[in-house]
Amino acid sequence: MSRTVIRGGLVITASDEIHADVLIEDGRIAALAASGTPAAEAWTAEKAIDATGKYVIPGGVDAHTHMELPFGGTFASDTFETGTRAAAWGGTTTIVDFAVQSVGHTLREGLDAWHAKAEGNCAIDYAFHMIVSDVNQETLKEMDLLVEEGVTSFKQFMAYPGVFYSDDGQILRAMQRSAENGGLIMMHAENGIAIDVLVEQALARGETDPRYHGEVRKALLEAEATHRAIKLAQVAGAPLYVVHVSAMEAVAELARARDEGLNVFGETCPQYLFLSTDNLAEPGFEGSKYVCSTPLRPREHQAKLWQGLRTNDLQVVSTDHCPFCFVGQKELGWGDFSKIPNGLPGVENRMDLLHQAVVDGHISRRRWIEIACATPARMFGMYPKKGTITPGADADVVIYDPHAEQTVSADTHHMNVDYSAYEGKRITGRVETVLSRGVPVITEREYTGRAGHGVYTPRSTCQYLN
Repeated sequence: MSRTVIRGGLVITASDEIHADVLIEDGRIAALAASGTPAAEAWTAEKAIDATGKYVIPGGVDAHTHMELPFGGTFASDTFETGTRAAAWGGTTTIVDFAVQSVGHTLREGLDAWHAKAEGNCAIDYAFHMIVSDVNQETLKEMDLLVEEGVTSFKQFMAYPGVFYSDDGQILRAMQRSAENGGLIMMHAENGIAIDVLVEQALARGETDPRYHGEVRKALLEAEATHRAIKLAQVAGAPLYVVHVSAMEAVAELARARDEGLNVFGETCPQYLFLSTDNLAEPGFEGSKYVCSTPLRPREHQAKLWQGLRTNDLQVVSTDHCPFCFVGQKELGWGDFSKIPNGLPGVENRMDLLHQAVVDGHISRRRWIEIACATPARMFGMYPKKGTITPGADADVVIYDPHAEQTVSADTHHMNVDYSAYEGKRITGRVETVLSRGVPVITEREYTGRAGHGVYTPRSTCQYLN
């Protein structure tokens, strides 16, 4: 039996803050005891970690990543190996990535392809959602089988006609199926049909710069799609999780639905909390670095997103990590913003940025852990194995120095991408040591993990329903 004890830290979970020692046995949390008490002092272990003056927090759960995603004629630049290593550096110990069903193919083919990409390559544990691009009777039957084997969430797109797009009838059928099998529909809520018209018109006017990406993907079209998705879910009697919410008008739709008692949930991402259309409008082609969908919004939307996180109208902060290098990838859209690959790097930055939000007074420490660890684990059927520090949980633990200062930069990050969306941003707080199932993957700011340590994690159905 291997035993590790973490002594002297402030243990922070979504529900508690206690000065406690943590005993780990064989990859799991065995016990907690108040620091300095006879019970804690009696513990013996091969390894002791001194966390005095530090936070001891659950490893982050990033429920929205896209490693190796094919998009816009290229691939996301992080592999499962590089992306999960970067996640570990940032204090995230579980990702849920998106397997893709291509049109004309089965869900099983898509899921098998993603298993092949990830297996043996991940530094931390991983799970999968399933992107459903081709709703038909066979696909609907497959959804039942996937739920049984632990893939319990299905993403659909109201955007990207001709690629991932589902029409309202296909969405309704999938929602009806998930109402029966316990799956959770995740929705990219933007009116893609209308957006394509606006894209065509903008390009015809010669409006080709990256900033026009934000102007054609209007907040009202995010709000309209969010409203429509909520109503379709209501008709189907199914829960709904809206991904990467960026617009205050969409938050208002979610709040209204939740006030009616509906099982409707919302996720936002650090880029919408810290970046804005000012970045899309950076001179030259620099704005292309910030092209993602939903797009960055004017700065005034940020206050409403923070408010939504405080009132629980938004429950989760994930990254939508989908990096493309500026050189050779983002440049594909030079002279035509619609050809810029959509996505930002961020899997390494999320926990730190949210700690900065604690420092800045936007959220409390416990809320930080709730939106970044506990709720994503509950939303996607992994709690309390993931997302908390409690006896029986996986020993996914981060020793976090709340006083260390750092400056975010592509020069020092570990994501496989040639720029940082937060270049030059000063942050208070930094990951020091990371355990994944009790095994140190980051040890006092050194990578001590390995590809293949991370294992696939089947999930139960959503644990966050009313």
